[in-house]
Amino acid sequence: MPDTLAQPNAKPLSPSDLEAVIAIDMAASGSPRRGYFEKRLQAAIDNPRDYVFVGVFDGEELAGFAFAKLDKGEFGKTGASASLDAIGVNPDHGLQGIGHRLLEEVEKVLRHKGVTEFDSQVDWDQWPLLSFFAHSGFKMAPRMVLTRTTREMPHELRDDPAANALELDYSSPDGDAGNALSHDFVPVRSMRESDLAKIISIDAESSGSERTDYFSRKQDEALNQSGVRVSLVAEQDGFPAGFIMARVDYGEFGRTSTEAVMDSIGVDTGFRGQGIGRFLMAKLMANLKALQVETVRTEVDWNDIPLIGYFSSVGFRPAQRISLSKPL
Repeated sequence: MPDTLAQPNAKPLSPSDLEAVIAIDMAASGSPRRGYFEKRLQAAIDNPRDYVFVGVFDGEELAGFAFAKLDKGEFGKTGASASLDAIGVNPDHGLQGIGHRLLEEVEKVLRHKGVTEFDSQVDWDQWPLLSFFAHSGFKMAPRMVLTRTTREMPHELRDDPAANALELDYSSPDGDAGNALSHDFVPVRSMRESDLAKIISIDAESSGSERTDYFSRKQDEALNQSGVRVSLVAEQDGFPAGFIMARVDYGEFGRTSTEAVMDSIGVDTGFRGQGIGRFLMAKLMANLKALQVETVRTEVDWNDIPLIGYFSSVGFRPAQRISLSKPL
């Protein structure tokens, strides 16, 4: 077998490539992720500006694939960035440079879209994958990956000053389980389309910029593209006072367990210090646990001490994952 493909052909993936993608991924992971790839491919077809799906073909045979998603503000990031959350090479075409060719093709498209930062995540003990990213120009990003199980938040956290202090801005999904907090004095409900303007306003107060496009896209993902709605809104006096956005992903960054990703949370400045952020988080955990979601993941800048303190106070800890980044 030659060391490289004789005439490699790179092109966007299509629905007809889905089965080959699933087979390649299953050969590497040992677990089929059909639902994940079906949703990702459909999302790319519906919103081509926000995704990059590339395949390298040996004749008509799919030799490898890569999926990337434009972030546009996830986890409070500024500027145009994208995440590589799936890449796979057909075992019959190993050691032929296909992985690097896939990255080159993805990066070419991302540059055309104006993306300046390319990110990914890897478990710290995935040495072959870490080596691949290192040789492809990725370095450790100045960001921490945090995680917690969906166990119920202890009631004592309600009186924790660190948990009260933050009330910043991040994200979650919907799903109203019956086991809401006892003694709930902050009404929390599922997010609605009519909440968008207030969410944008709350975020602008914290971030200093109006991220209309980002939150419009995130709300559409949460309410229309996800089969499970988990984004929440807290109310005071009948008005939205805070929000949390998340999504339930099965398969992002090669994960094979059910995990929720929380990338935005915000509390109106007029209601901070009242525990709204903690009630939103507690309600999210209760809903996710009822949905049999095992863990929740988020990211934060390594030197954002107030935000790290808040997440620590509500049960988050450093994940055994490394955040990687490459400038484009």
